[in-house]
Amino acid sequence: MNKFLCGCVALMGLFVLSESLTCNTCPVGVGSLCILGSSKLCPSNQPSCFSGLAVFNISNFLNIKSKGCIESANCNLTTTSSILGASYTVTTTCCDSSDKCNGAGAIQLHLTVALGAALVAIWSTFV
Repeated sequence: MNKFLCGCVALMGLFVLSESLTCNTCPVGVGSLCILGSSKLCPSNQPSCFSGLAVFNISNFLNIKSKGCIESANCNLTTTSSILGASYTVTTTCCDSSDKCNGAGAIQLHLTVALGAALVAIWSTFV
């Protein structure tokens, strides 16, 4: 009887694991570059993948992107807010159809490379 119960528990564990979704993650992305991007197995309280886009309304020049796992209640929303007098709009688009459904992994830019490029750009303006 113990073996039967252990088998049932193991089988239920497989069903729980098979329902978890793997999403591309990108805490901060600008253009096609993603800083510290990877992929992540979503927890049960965040069952959907999302792609978020923040657009500053002063100029559409600076768009900040993010990707990851999200709660279903926060899916497919558009909100407007402001910071230091500059208004911005955040659009969140979700999916849960398959693993990494929130788009291909962006070109990843490691923090040291990003800082190095910024320093070279600043230094070249003074030379």
